[in-house]
Amino acid sequence: MSDTPTFEDFEALGLRAGTIVRAEPNDGARDPAYRVWIDLGDDDQVQSSAKLTDRYTPEQLIGRQVVVVTGFGPLRVGGFRSDVLILGVLTDDGVVLLRPDEPVPPGTTVA
Repeated sequence: MSDTPTFEDFEALGLRAGTIVRAEPNDGARDPAYRVWIDLGDDDQVQSSAKLTDRYTPEQLIGRQVVVVTGFGPLRVGGFRSDVLILGVLTDDGVVLLRPDEPVPPGTTVA
């Protein structure tokens, strides 16, 4: 049995664009992080705990579009349910968020 992910493993996940509607400090997290709520165009918002404190304030995050990975089971991070993984690029100055280069409807599939 191989530990190498398969294409089928990748297909089980989803990449979608969403809009951050709320952000606040996640005081329960081990490392500085935010609790983030994201509109994916569904009836319910998803949430994520994200280590974005080096480059962004909560106010800067609200209204920003991001790319998220869906399809994982929920995790608990610092006592907060995390439904999705927000994608970004790791730099020496912290995470730089990945986002569409023009506005798209929340929930749009990333290809």
